[in-house]
Amino acid sequence: MSERTRRFQAVMLPHMNAAYSFARYLARDPAAAEDIVQDAYLNALRGFDGWRGDSAKAWLLTIVRNCYLATLVAQRPDLTAEDVHGPAEDTPEDILIRRHDAALVRQEIDRLPEPFREVLVLRELEELSYKEIAGIVQTPIGTVMSRLARARTMLGDRLKVMEQIAGGQV
Repeated sequence: MSERTRRFQAVMLPHMNAAYSFARYLARDPAAAEDIVQDAYLNALRGFDGWRGDSAKAWLLTIVRNCYLATLVAQRPDLTAEDVHGPAEDTPEDILIRRHDAALVRQEIDRLPEPFREVLVLRELEELSYKEIAGIVQTPIGTVMSRLARARTMLGDRLKVMEQIAGGQV
């Protein structure tokens, strides 16, 4: 095994769970997430010599996101950037009557429109800085902060509605 391979394993493999978690939130499909992570790790290995030594986790998650977007475009070549990142509309069926627990929180995070879901996952679950998130999603820090605030509000509103439904208050 080469020194480069050993270094790659030491630096990048500890972030595999974060890569899968992020891919899972993006793709909303465990099998697709596995494929995305596999592609991301192959791309990371190919480009490892170009990594500048900054946050390995942020660099890898950027690759995961790019692989996810490439998968979307490959599946539907007619998609534009606005289609990929535009907000999704919620339907009444999106709100399910359940108890407020970790599974419900995950479910509601999954329902957030992608631009909000990805910054929320990166900040709250992966604990990345605003700067790292801005680099991953390729937007200014101010946009990251705005999306994060809006994501938190949307998630909080959704969870309040779920609590009211569960408590019979609606």
